[in-house]
Amino acid sequence: MFNPRDAFGSHTDADHVYNTPRAWFMERYFNPDTFIWDGLGADFRPDSDDIPWSGVPERKITIEDVKYLLSSHYQGTPYDPYGSYGDPSRRGMYRSIGVNRNDFLGLIQIRPYMPAEQSVIEWLAFGSNVFNALVPFYANVETTPEYLSGTGENASTDNFYWSNRLIGALTDACYGKSLIHIERYQEAVQSRGHALIGKYDKECKTAEPGARAKLLEQANQEIADMAREETADVLNKTLYEASCLMKNAYARSDA
Repeated sequence: MFNPRDAFGSHTDADHVYNTPRAWFMERYFNPDTFIWDGLGADFRPDSDDIPWSGVPERKITIEDVKYLLSSHYQGTPYDPYGSYGDPSRRGMYRSIGVNRNDFLGLIQIRPYMPAEQSVIEWLAFGSNVFNALVPFYANVETTPEYLSGTGENASTDNFYWSNRLIGALTDACYGKSLIHIERYQEAVQSRGHALIGKYDKECKTAEPGARAKLLEQANQEIADMAREETADVLNKTLYEASCLMKNAYARSDA
């Protein structure tokens, strides 16, 4: 039998820290009942060299599933660097999928059941995937909203990229306090994004063919405005949480 891992991969010590643990977490997520992944009797461990090369997931995969995995840091395992239980020496011992160096995530969704001009959605996220949000945009357009396209070299809250970089740095420093804000942010952006795509899918069906391109650009602008609103809100909240945990904080009144 042909095994691509044996043909093109390796079995180095670094793989057991860098590569195989990520494969272990992904397959554990998509096929939780196919194998035993945890404990002394596990079929596969994070350092196993024989983790299946590919498999059939136990259910259909969603956009949210892909985002979750690309944002993962071994949640629910002893290896979570943000964990607060278990052996502290095991936290962060494996390279997470979602790391501080994540810069851009693009997920292409092709919908064959929709008219060609509106069938492709590109979901975008910037910054560390653990803390960012995935936003949908129609792909068949000629212009991009300024909130996404106007990124410069200097940090600024006027664009999606730098705002998410700031959110990630602030939240990492006060993870326990800010996690709830990030979870609500990610859910709000994704659910409102789905709703806006559904809204404009319906409008495009009844629009004249020549007007659909402009309608898609209008949709992208409304989605960008929504993302900006939600991003500003979570930035305010995470900044507040981080400020309260500064080391120069003092409980006694200065009066």
